[in-house]
Amino acid sequence: MRRRVLLLSLLLSLLPAPCWARELTVMTSGGYTAALARLAPAYGKQTGVEVETVHGPSMGATPQSIPTRLKNGEHADLVIMVGSALQQLIDQGLVDPASRVEIADSRIGLVVRHGAPKPAIDSVQALKQTLLDARSVAYSDSASGVYIERTLFKRLGIEPQMTPKSRKIERIPVASVVADGQYQLGFQQVAELLPIQGADFVGRIPEQVQSITRYAAGIPVGAQHRHEAEQLLRYLQSPEAAAIAEQTGLDSVAR
Repeated sequence: MRRRVLLLSLLLSLLPAPCWARELTVMTSGGYTAALARLAPAYGKQTGVEVETVHGPSMGATPQSIPTRLKNGEHADLVIMVGSALQQLIDQGLVDPASRVEIADSRIGLVVRHGAPKPAIDSVQALKQTLLDARSVAYSDSASGVYIERTLFKRLGIEPQMTPKSRKIERIPVASVVADGQYQLGFQQVAELLPIQGADFVGRIPEQVQSITRYAAGIPVGAQHRHEAEQLLRYLQSPEAAAIAEQTGLDSVAR
């Protein structure tokens, strides 16, 4: 009997120890990038888990986009992206539907080149006049840009005047092409405008014509560290994380 116990102990000692993830791979789109840059170190200090961040657009077929990365089999333990785009990945069987959580809202804002006069956008009429007076306008290739191009200009009744002098900016922050003088006005989600040097934030567009982008997170079906990813999801929903995210221009889901 004693020999059997010794043999069993020997066999157990040869088995690999449980593998607890000390690093998680998180894919995030631009609107949540600044928030995650602050949240990841704070989470790491609390848990000892390092968050490796991979950046990519929520939409589109570029090699860098989150949908393309997942379809190509690139590893991720968690994805954070525009909620409607996340739902498409859920529908395609790439993200576990039970894992989806809502984490932040993002509103559209305006920037001008640093030092340039800040135009009035505090009312719908003021925004309309500012757009008509602008020499050039840039907007993003993500959810906010789609809204501006397909909906906002039409709602304001100025689509014919805006189309010739407006351009969708792909892959790079809109504020960067305003900062270097290529465009006079730049529209994008606030959280993506604020980090760019050389551009001054004017404000959010009026709530009556605002488009709110909901950011959500989910766990890909091929995640290697699901339990740890679930823990990170709970942290991202906490009041502490929400307060930090609001400092980057995002709004609480409860707002």
